[in-house]
Amino acid sequence: AVVSTQSTGDIAKCKVVVVDPMLATGGSLDCALEVLREAGVEEVVFVNLFSCEEGLEMIQRRWPRLHTVTLHVDLMLDERRYIVPGVGDFGDRYYGTVE
Repeated sequence: AVVSTQSTGDIAKCKVVVVDPMLATGGSLDCALEVLREAGVEEVVFVNLFSCEEGLEMIQRRWPRLHTVTLHVDLMLDERRYIVPGVGDFGDRYYGTVE
C-alpha cells in the first residue's frame, strides 16, 4: 500500500528506486508505480529480495519498461497468496500484525 505521496521536490525529474523485500501478486508494486506515473516519473528501478513468477509476469505485462532486480524467484503462490516456499509471513511478523 502507498502510505505517502509527498516528495521534497519535482520527483518527475528523478530516477526512482522502489525497494520492497517481497513481490508476491504484484498488487502493491502496481499501486506504487501508478502513483509514480501520475507524478510524472518516467524511469523506475524496482529492487527486492524475493519474487514470485506470477507477480513478476503481471508487473512485466503492466510495466514493460520497469527495470527489476531480484535476488531470488520462487515458482508459485499458495492458497493464501504467499510466496512458496518464500520466507513465511515476513511482513506480518515484522510489523506484529499476526502472532
